[in-house]
Amino acid sequence: MLISSGHVLQIKQLFMRYPTSANWVLDGLNLSVAQGESLALVGPSGCGKSTIARVALQLLPSGSICQGQLLLTGQDPRLLSQSSLRELRAHSVGLVFQDPMTRLNPLMTIGGHLLDMFQAHRQDKNAFWRRKRAEELLERVGICAQRFEAYPHELSGGMRQRLAIALAIALNPSLVIADEPTTSLDVEVACQVMGELKSLCSDLGSALLLISHDLAMASYWCEHMAIIENGRIVEKDKSANILTNPRSITGQKLVHAARLREGSSIFETLDSPTVLEVNSLRCWHSLGGWPWGEKWLQAVNDLSFSLRAGESLGVVGASGCGKSTLCRALMGLIPIRGGEVRLRGQNLCLLSGKPLRIARQSLQMVFQDPLACLNPKMKVVEAIMDPLLIHDLCSPRQAREKANWLLQQVGLSPPENYQNRFPNELSGGQQQRVAIARSLALTPQVLICDESVSMLDSDIQSEVLTLLKSLQVRLGLAILFITHDLSVASGFCHKIIVLEDGRIVEEGPGDRIFLKPKAAMTRKLVESSLRLPVKGE
Repeated sequence: MLISSGHVLQIKQLFMRYPTSANWVLDGLNLSVAQGESLALVGPSGCGKSTIARVALQLLPSGSICQGQLLLTGQDPRLLSQSSLRELRAHSVGLVFQDPMTRLNPLMTIGGHLLDMFQAHRQDKNAFWRRKRAEELLERVGICAQRFEAYPHELSGGMRQRLAIALAIALNPSLVIADEPTTSLDVEVACQVMGELKSLCSDLGSALLLISHDLAMASYWCEHMAIIENGRIVEKDKSANILTNPRSITGQKLVHAARLREGSSIFETLDSPTVLEVNSLRCWHSLGGWPWGEKWLQAVNDLSFSLRAGESLGVVGASGCGKSTLCRALMGLIPIRGGEVRLRGQNLCLLSGKPLRIARQSLQMVFQDPLACLNPKMKVVEAIMDPLLIHDLCSPRQAREKANWLLQQVGLSPPENYQNRFPNELSGGQQQRVAIARSLALTPQVLICDESVSMLDSDIQSEVLTLLKSLQVRLGLAILFITHDLSVASGFCHKIIVLEDGRIVEEGPGDRIFLKPKAAMTRKLVESSLRLPVKGE
């Protein structure tokens, strides 16, 4: 197959499956990306979005089967030697991953990462050129060159992603593939990062292939959109056309789910008992300073709120405002410097040993990254059974029955298809469903969701939020919903509190907070919340 003029990636009738699967992950896929084009690739979890990037760069496990026609900047990567393939990957394609730490070496400075790349691929340039070019790249992505000797852990999540972008565009690639590049970032930082990425691609004339589950973000930054389902492209058009008039059934489902997710809700006032009460909570982190006096970072400072049975409270704020610190403090993962946390009337700060262990059964957490709480060597059903057996609440047979029931509740049905898999054999969305099922195993009264749907596709987000709401109504479950997405919180939560510098700057009903923000921070969050276009816009 000859590559069409002006195309950097062409895929025709491509079939691909992993060595452990009998099914085709890509099933006759056809896709092309033109030079300078910005194309968003969206679809439900497990549809094959990320696999396309792995196929294009031949980052596949040994034993995978890949058949069909594939050209990357005019070359078939499957036919190249390892050295030629490395050169093709370095010079033709830049990769931006969902988690920048998967690419960054924690023992190497941020400047060292760029110098290392130039040392490997620009040996024709001297040390002075490499250093100057590295500093220029850092400045270009919004990182001060004075941070050259800093390490990745000394940067915020947004800054680490900016460094990942600098590495991706360092060699002026023809194609940049960004796989969920803003999932773990709050909305304000996500907009900044995507703005930098799009601007850099435009300046370089690079094509951008954005893999995302966020339809609003995808349509805002990419002129064209392709929808993939079951390993095939079912629709490709201008983004505005797809989001206002989708032709495929999958496109219609995704857009419908995204609009439900954005919709504001009016909630009735609850008159149920209070299950969680936080009074004047303080979580300060020591910054040292001895012998001139201890210095403290006031991550959470004098925070007070209450949560009733059957109520959802959204906690929203920019990166570094104290959201995650609050979660860790409530779960007992970090020390509390002052105040109290009362769960069903009991002050957890005064409990220890077995009484504390029993009390904490009623307080469970769903993490942003499911792999942070799933044992990679434990099967799915075992992971869900584990908390029941640890607390000796039932027999192994009963625990297995409940685990299978929970799998059905989170949409992994029939459970027989998932119970014996390991976490790495599931998609990201399926992993998070398992994590949610595990958190519900002990039938908690309070569920803390820390960015628990931010890594999921829009249709799955809608399904999971609907599931949480139905469980809430049926069980009287109280939910503390931590998110950077104010539009999601406004539609899901009865009340919202907005944090800035560890303090509450605004609170009120979810729909009012989004439609009529008062605090400056709330207005910034509203302005950064991308929403789907409607017909006529």
